[in-house]
Order: sequence, then C-alpha cells, then structure tokens
Amino acid sequence: MAQFILFAPLLAAIIAGFGWRVIGEQAAQYLTTGVLFAACFFSWIIFLTFDGETYVVPVLDWIVSGDFVSEWSIRVDRLTAIMLIVVTTVSALVHLYSVGYMAHDENFGHDQHYKARFFAYLSFFTFAMLMLVTADNLLQMFFGWEGVGVASYLLIGFYYRKQSAGAAAMKAFIVNRVGDFGFLLGIFGLFWMTGTIQFDAIFEQMPDLAQTQMHFLWRDWSTVEVLAVLLFIGAMGKSAQLFLHTWLPDAMEGPTPVSALIHAATMVTAGVFLVCRMSPLFEFAPDAKLFVTVVGASTAFFAATVGLVQNDIKRVIAYSTCSQLGYMFVAAGVGVYSVAMFHLLTHAFFKAMLFLGAGSVIHAMHHEQDMRNYGGLKDKIPLTFWAMLIGTLAITGVGIPLTHIGFAGFLSKDAVIESAYAGNSYAFWLLVVSAAFTSFYSWRLMFMTFWGKPRGDHHAHDHAHESPRVMTVPLGVLAVGAVFAGMVWYGPFFGSHDKVAEYFHIGHGEAVASAEGEHGEDAAAGGEAHGVRTDVPPPVGGAIYMHPDNHVLDEAHHVPTWVKVSPFLAMLGGLLLAWIFYIRSPDAPRKLAESQPALYQFLLNKWYFDEIYDVVFVRPARWFGRKLWTGGDGAIIDGAINGIAMGIIPRLTRFAGRVQSGYLFHYAFAMVLGIVGLLIWVMMRGAQ
Repeated sequence: MAQFILFAPLLAAIIAGFGWRVIGEQAAQYLTTGVLFAACFFSWIIFLTFDGETYVVPVLDWIVSGDFVSEWSIRVDRLTAIMLIVVTTVSALVHLYSVGYMAHDENFGHDQHYKARFFAYLSFFTFAMLMLVTADNLLQMFFGWEGVGVASYLLIGFYYRKQSAGAAAMKAFIVNRVGDFGFLLGIFGLFWMTGTIQFDAIFEQMPDLAQTQMHFLWRDWSTVEVLAVLLFIGAMGKSAQLFLHTWLPDAMEGPTPVSALIHAATMVTAGVFLVCRMSPLFEFAPDAKLFVTVVGASTAFFAATVGLVQNDIKRVIAYSTCSQLGYMFVAAGVGVYSVAMFHLLTHAFFKAMLFLGAGSVIHAMHHEQDMRNYGGLKDKIPLTFWAMLIGTLAITGVGIPLTHIGFAGFLSKDAVIESAYAGNSYAFWLLVVSAAFTSFYSWRLMFMTFWGKPRGDHHAHDHAHESPRVMTVPLGVLAVGAVFAGMVWYGPFFGSHDKVAEYFHIGHGEAVASAEGEHGEDAAAGGEAHGVRTDVPPPVGGAIYMHPDNHVLDEAHHVPTWVKVSPFLAMLGGLLLAWIFYIRSPDAPRKLAESQPALYQFLLNKWYFDEIYDVVFVRPARWFGRKLWTGGDGAIIDGAINGIAMGIIPRLTRFAGRVQSGYLFHYAFAMVLGIVGLLIWVMMRGAQ
C-alpha cells in the first residue's frame, strides 16, 4: 500500500509526460487524476488505521560506498500519516479541479499539448513531496526536497511565453537554493558528528551530541545549536520565512491550481515538517528553538501587514499563507510540535479551498485578478461565494469562545496562540496582532469581491458565470475539512498531555544517566548550564519528541481566560474595521492611504525587501558577472585565443607558404640540411 502511494504518481507522471501521444491528452489527465485519488484513498486508510507504532518498508539499497550505506525506505509514523493525507488529498482535488480550469487556457491558444505536460508536472511534484515525507534518512529527504524544488520551478514557469512567469520560476529556484545550502550543511554536520544519516540512529545520539561543541566560523558553539539552526535555514527557504520569503508572492505567476497545491498546502509546509521530524534535535537546542520562534512570529506579523493593502486576489492569499506558516513555526519553536502539525492540517483544507475559490473567481472574470475590478459577484457565482465564505470563516478563526466548537482555523490558531503565551510573550503579542490583520484582509477580500457594486469591466461582470462542476466539487470537499477538521482532531493534537503522547507515540524515555552515572558530573553540569537536561534520551521510533523539561503543552491549557478569547476578539476587530472600510464607507481606504502615503507605499512595496535585495545582491552579482564576461571571458580567454588566431597562426602559415616554393633545388637543399643535421647529432651522441 505504501509503495503504491509513493510510486504510482511517478509512474503516472512518466506515462502522461512521455506517452501522451500514444494514449491521448484526455487519457493522460484521467490517468494522473485517477491515480491520485487511489493514492488518496490508501493514504486515508493508513491514517485512520495507524496504531502509533512506527514501521519502515524497505525499497532498495540506494547508495553503498565503503562504510556508508543509504537505504531507500518508506518510514510510516504519525507525522508521515498526517502528511500523506494532506499531500494526496489536496493533490487529488487539484488534479480534478485542473481538468476544468485548464480546459481552455488562453495562454496557449490552440496548442492543446500543454495539458498532458501540466498534469505530468503535478504528478511529479506529488511524487517528490511524498518522497520527502516518507523519508527514513536525511539524504532521502533531501532528494525529495530538491525534487519539489524542480517541480515548483516547472509549474511556476508553466506559462513559458510570459517573461514574468520565467523570472518568478528562476527567483523561486534561486532563493530556495540559498536555504538548501544551509540544509546541506546541517546534513553534512550531522553525518560528521554522528557517522550516520538515519533518523533513529541520529536521535539515539542526541544526549551525547548535546554535550559537544564544534568550531564554526570564529568561535566554539554547541553542536546541536549550530546543526539545528542550519536545518532551520533550509526550512526558512522552503517555507518562505522572513528574509527568504520573497519568492512566494511572485510564484503566483503560475496557474491557480499550482498555487493551491504547492504554495498553500504542501511544498511550503515541508519546512514545518522538517522541524517537527527533527524534534529530538531541536529539543536539545533551546537557543535554536528561540530563533525558530522569533523568525516565525516576525514572519506572521510581516506578511499580515503586507496583505492589508495588496490588490491581486492571489497575492493576498499568498501573503496569508506566509503568515500562517509563521504560526506553525511558532508552535514548533516553543516545543509544541503537535500543535504545529494541527495547524498544518487544518490550514491545508481552508487555504487550498481559498486558492481554488480564487481560481474560480478568476475563471468567471475572464482571468482578471485585480480585486478593484470585482464587486457584486455574490449572486453571479454563488457556489464559489459560499466556499470562499467558509474558507474565510476558517482562516479568521470564527467559533464559540472557550469551547471546542468552531471552524478549523478557530481551534488550531487558538492552540498556537495559547502555546505561544505559555512559551514566548514576544510571539504571543505578534500573533494576536497578526490575527486581527488576518481578519481584516480576509474580509476585505470578500467584501471587495462579492459585495458592493460591480467595478471595472462591466462586460466581464455581465458574462460572469459559475465554474463547471468539476471545479466546484473539490471546493465542496475542502469545505467539509475547513468546517470539521479542527473539531474532529482537536483532542489528539492539543488535548491532554497523555492523549497527545498516545496519538504521536511520544515517550520521554528513562533517565539513563545522572551526575554520578554514565556521563559523569561534568556531563550533568554541562547539560544544566545549557538549559536542558541531557540525561534523558529521545525514544527511538516515535513521531515527535518532547523533552521532560518541556512543559509548554501543559501550561498552554492553563493560560488566563483573556488569552483564550484574545484571538476571537482580534477577529471581531478586523471584521468590524473591514466592514466599515469596504461596506459602510467605501471611500475610507482611499482617504487613509492619501493621509498616510509613506506607510501605504511601505506596505504596498512589501517593506522594500525586493528593492533592498536588488541593491545588495542582484546588482553586485550582475556587475561581477559582466566583469567576468568582458574582462575575463572577453579580454583574457577570447583575447588570448583571438591573439593566437590573428597573430601567430597567420605568420606560421605565411612561413610555411614560403617554404613550399615549388622549386626542386629548394627541396634538395632542405634535404641536405636535414642530412647534415642528422650527421651532427650522430657524431655528438658518439662523442658522449
């Protein structure tokens, strides 16, 4: 079953991509879509029947070099089971949705061959993502990690005739390589220090590794702290965290189904999955966890502020994704990894639905993406309206305070914020403010799109119509998850400590050493100085690990009442302000922007990150490249070759031409000279 889930999408991608001329384009679409629905079905069976005990399915001996052995195996534990249903469910629905969305794509005119290529890319991406989440070692995970990078490059730049799409694909690829370099260094460091890349073998050595130091750059550092930060840098690139986030909004150049699949529910959550998978490492690296928390909270706030003023409907949702990823990293950073996975799961449902709903709006409005040209679409596309309304209720956190009743985002976001209060006050306040901003820009999107009077091209409004059923059915399925996912899985992910421990097979292990035991007094003292006990090993085979000193999950259940209701109040504040600005007083946003032009431009231009990076990195790189081209390649390499070709070679040819005079006595004279030279050489050799 696990082998089918992993390899069937790859086989479908190969057949659709290379064999569509034989089976036909329509068959290629049906093949890839059918395979993904079958993989989704089996994934749900694994998820619902999983008993908590980790098991590994061997596939083959992948790399064997001396003492180094890397097997290709499928690891199935609770983390894997969660990611399997997220990846395959969203991918299957996106495949189905794409049948309608890509049916008459205006970017390709009469060229119909793009469909098979598009579905092959989607299936290849799904295979790479499944490779990542089922990996049993770091090298296998990196293979999937780079695979989704390649697939995202192909899908973001799918509209290859658009220069902006090609530039966005390159930007995503290059920015991710920056983060991937940190990930590689972390893998190298772990192999150097532990001699293995197998997860369980690495986790067994964490207590010993936590007491070692390594020289890096200018000083000695705690080994686990350095390695954890390096791994998180890789996660920052893939999950578009602050400073490595600039690729995500530009990635909206790809088709809308791509945005839903890659940039809402799957690829961008790979970084969160990595941190949770490596929880035994991060639990022994408190400073690295603090770094994760601060970056996550700052990203949530930054992206929420930028989302306030964006006008492209897909970019608003893209910045929302960036912000919600920050929430997930805060939960992982304070050590409540189950809550990070909880928000990852619920976010997959409502964010994929919002992206697909936005695609339905764009489809109805003849590929218009500027919300300033929408308005009054509620009655034109009612199914899309209700789907996006449910998604908005979920992402903004609508529910009954102090209960476990509400939309998916209400329960998971509240769990994150309560965990943040228990673990880090800086993160808590930024997340509450971000929740208010999230509510404002989400309802702003709804009000500008579906309420009010039609704006822009009236012809597009007059001819707006609901999307075909093949596009609305996936919206309905995702709506079910957006409504019920939080209530169904609240207990296993954020219930009592015992319930969460049982669900994720968390064990704190037995104390195997003390001040007088295996590690000695120095080891125990070193652990205390580092801020975490090092005498308790992480259990092997568990999905995640929470150290005995980590009490954030328990403390999150005992936060004050005002903390528990703060996200709900922030949601109400954002909703009320959006209603005032876009329903009651539609001129208010323009007046506010005119009264605060500097702030408006600052947010509209995304804090000027792209401009700063252009000055600091892009322009110097281009200048250096031109110097190498003109000074190195042009002057030195080409100059030397051209100098030989234009100078020495003609002279040699002219000399050779003179030698070949055609006169017999010249050739006889040359022969005599040769014989004389040969006799002189023989006599000199004899004299020696």
